Amino acid sequence: MKEKILSLLGGEREYVSGQALCTELGVSRTAVWKVINQLREDGYEIESVAGKGYRMISRPDCITAEEITSCLRTQWAARSVRYYETIDSTNNEAKRLAEQGAADGTLVVAEEQSQGKGRRGHSWMTPAGTAIAMSLLLRPSLPENSSDPANGNNLANGNAPVNGNAPANDNDPARRLHPDRAPMLTLVMGMAVAAACREVCGVDVGIKWPNDVVAEGKKICGILTEMSCEVDYINYVVIGIGINTGISHFPPELRETAISLHTLMGQKPDRARLIASCMEKFELYYDRFRKTQDYSFLMDEYNTLLVGKGVRVRVLSPGDEFEGVSEGIDQKGELLVRRDDGIVEAIFAGEVSVRGIYGYV
Repeated sequence: MKEKILSLLGGEREYVSGQALCTELGVSRTAVWKVINQLREDGYEIESVAGKGYRMISRPDCITAEEITSCLRTQWAARSVRYYETIDSTNNEAKRLAEQGAADGTLVVAEEQSQGKGRRGHSWMTPAGTAIAMSLLLRPSLPENSSDPANGNNLANGNAPVNGNAPANDNDPARRLHPDRAPMLTLVMGMAVAAACREVCGVDVGIKWPNDVVAEGKKICGILTEMSCEVDYINYVVIGIGINTGISHFPPELRETAISLHTLMGQKPDRARLIASCMEKFELYYDRFRKTQDYSFLMDEYNTLLVGKGVRVRVLSPGDEFEGVSEGIDQKGELLVRRDDGIVEAIFAGEVSVRGIYGYV
């Protein structure tokens, strides 16, 4: 009931009568009053006036399941939220839940992380109140009336719409996403985070291929995708997202490469709204991705957000290092880099880093 009352009060500028709340929720005035008092104890400032009802004055900076759910407008993404005050890693917990049978679209969120995970085994701590640390569990399946292009087959109808409801958790391996498509989901989430930051926070952000969201040439968000798979199909995917929200001062070793929304906005963002927006945008982009299992419907928009496009970059991969000009991504999500000899290399997102010649981006 908490999330429903939060949603009803949060969406109104004027008072909402006690009777309207009772009617909407199908409960007594006493039940409503008890929940209102619980919310006040949780830090919500709610005004009540006889003859008018209740009005939300302010909300605490919290990312509880109730607060996130009250902001959500998704069909399936994050419709199950697991919130933890302290945890080792949201990715680790999402994988544990996946092994226990947790549903597609389950979102794991933590206020504090002790062993956050990054690429190449990097880890870090997430102090309480400084960031968004979350992981989305997916059980990717193909849309109806389609086949997996990884096996050489296209959709029965390339323009077939996706119905917008939760992707089916089909137990038939032939209906599941092929493992070589998993890295593409990192790019899909990058688009979602960038769009959410623009919508909720009003900041100008871009994407640094393949897994960072950046602003003013510095990293504001990192994304890590992990999966459990068989040879030819995925059991589940976990996409971890870490967004710098409340940090005002970074340690010296990070000041040249990291920035937070607090710095960009001059105030801390509404983390629950930002999480909800990330999930809404991801659901939209993911449904487009599932139509073709590639970036046919996302590539143009992604390339408008891609920082460093058209500029000189350095590509660092195991056993090779070269420079060239970034030309954006292709339909597979690979970064196209034109070498000095004119040859265009398609760089696959894996153990590869791309750096600007004169800075992080």
